[in-house]
Amino acid sequence: MMTDAHAALAEIDLADEDFATRSDAEDVWARLRRERPVHWNTRPDGSGFWAVTRHQDAARVLKDARTFVSERGMRLDHNPAATAAAAGKLMIVTDAPRHAKIRRVVNSAFTPRMAARLEQNMRVTIREELAAVRDGERCEFTDVASVLPLSVICDTLGVPKADWPFMLRSTRTAFGEGGSDLLERLEAHASILEYYRELVAERRRTPREDVISTMVNGAVDGIPLTDEEIFLNCDGLISGGNETTRHASVGGLLALVDRPDQWRAAAEAPEHIDTLVNEVLRYTSPAMHVLRTPREDTEIRGQPIRAGEPVTVWMPSANRDEAAFADAARFDGLRTPNPHLAFGNGPHYCLGATLARIELCVLFGELLSTFSGGERAGPALRLRSNLIWGFESAPVLLHSR
Repeated sequence: MMTDAHAALAEIDLADEDFATRSDAEDVWARLRRERPVHWNTRPDGSGFWAVTRHQDAARVLKDARTFVSERGMRLDHNPAATAAAAGKLMIVTDAPRHAKIRRVVNSAFTPRMAARLEQNMRVTIREELAAVRDGERCEFTDVASVLPLSVICDTLGVPKADWPFMLRSTRTAFGEGGSDLLERLEAHASILEYYRELVAERRRTPREDVISTMVNGAVDGIPLTDEEIFLNCDGLISGGNETTRHASVGGLLALVDRPDQWRAAAEAPEHIDTLVNEVLRYTSPAMHVLRTPREDTEIRGQPIRAGEPVTVWMPSANRDEAAFADAARFDGLRTPNPHLAFGNGPHYCLGATLARIELCVLFGELLSTFSGGERAGPALRLRSNLIWGFESAPVLLHSR
């Protein structure tokens, strides 16, 4: 007979887009870690998936790409036909050995010269944005935070600056922000892919030092990447690079605003900015879940898992696992070690992790040197999503030094 606690957990659907907006979401994850660390989540339509919520198990699933594959989808509610069409072409739904080969092509674009240019442009961009924030005046920080990651990924891909606002609007719509419906999301994805079609054609005529030019001239096993492969991976890069870093920025700022002692400690130790950023990533965990599918019967923490049954890893829960992090619910800008899984683990470890860390170091470095602290100017509203643990709104007041 189920206990009341187990009965209550059985009624919760982690895949419900409203779950992330619940004030007790972290409590639910904590109960799952204690009571059902490998939990079968039944959805209203009768389908279901395994939810993995402990750090050790999450790290194992993400690392074991031989058992837990990506080609059958990397997120809940994916379109199986679209996933099948993209498998072997789009990195996030491609398995070994082709995954590593496409990844090497894209990685080759990130030369030291490009990295230096990107960092310089990051500082210019964020200083311009922060200069527009008035001392003690209400500021919608989701708007401020949206500019830097978009500018960086567009700069990386080679998207002209005049087109950055279009990419921001389209990406937000494509991922369901602002209440966009399915048709609007599909139309936004189509407009993004059409944009890449034109940009790829331009880079074939006039190559530059950017990722699209690298992919245009890239090959796997001696065969050039197709236009479709380039389009798909551009879409994946701009979506991942924009969404997660943006929401980590917002969540990190709110954590510092809520804990003035942490703001002061971080400002007094700028040499530890990378440590602060790692804690921001752990604490905010903007990528909510990752889906994997076992190719054969297996087990997780003694729970039998049959081949083909969906397995989801919930990063916000894994990154608050008390067995992996001391005082895990507390934001600690000087936390070390910090083996968070915000960027995943194993072969699919986030391609843009280094770039994202640089972005966040630049952003928080400039924030801490420009402002002495801040406060909330209203309630922060969580984004309705089962994929991104982020913010729809985060009004704050920042105080200049």
